[in-house]
Amino acid sequence: MQSALGVLYPPQCVSCAAPTDTDFALCGNCWRETPFIEGLACDLCGDPLPGEDDGSPSHCDACLAANRPWQKGRAAMVYDGNARRLVLALKHGDRPELARAAAPWLARAATPLICPDTLIVPMPIHWSRLLRRRYNQSAELARSLARILDIDHVPDALVRPKRTRAHDGMDIDARFANMHGAISPHPKRGAQLAGRSVLLVDDVMTSGASFDAATRACLAAGADHVNVLALARVTRDA
Repeated sequence: MQSALGVLYPPQCVSCAAPTDTDFALCGNCWRETPFIEGLACDLCGDPLPGEDDGSPSHCDACLAANRPWQKGRAAMVYDGNARRLVLALKHGDRPELARAAAPWLARAATPLICPDTLIVPMPIHWSRLLRRRYNQSAELARSLARILDIDHVPDALVRPKRTRAHDGMDIDARFANMHGAISPHPKRGAQLAGRSVLLVDDVMTSGASFDAATRACLAAGADHVNVLALARVTRDA
């Protein structure tokens, strides 16, 4: 049956639909055009940094100037070029299957963030946005990542009772003000955060305002500590 399906529906690149060897993968050209983050990166947000990775923590200027409530952070790609197209297709293009393709990229980026007792938690979205999109792209990413890593996952540990404005055009201070009080532990399932090492997953990190609000909600629920993971990181050079 699988062979017959392979003939009828051969594997295609998730970005350009060119033939590939496996399902949910990029073709060679799209892989080369996707800016994956390699080498030295900020230990708090994953922003790529100049220099060699000697194993010691390094921080970007933005994180040095901010009081990040989480412990460590990483991102799989720079939000530019083909990475930007993939994220937008996942978020607004009704293509939740892209989360399955992104799971191995996230897993590689998450290597320094995973420890015993890690619990994967997605960034929540307001019910009105969920109704319009029909799925939470961050929850799709978190579920696929938990499956590939075979670790615990609570898709609704956090809720977003406040409908926030889109961050487009806002400066950093306005973004943080917009997210103030926007995310809370779930009244019942938030208790599962207590004492756990939480890995928060989102599609994009820009200023870190959303991760800040979600981290504080996890810590308020009793999480031991929080790490953050984004599929893509917006950089000043992108």
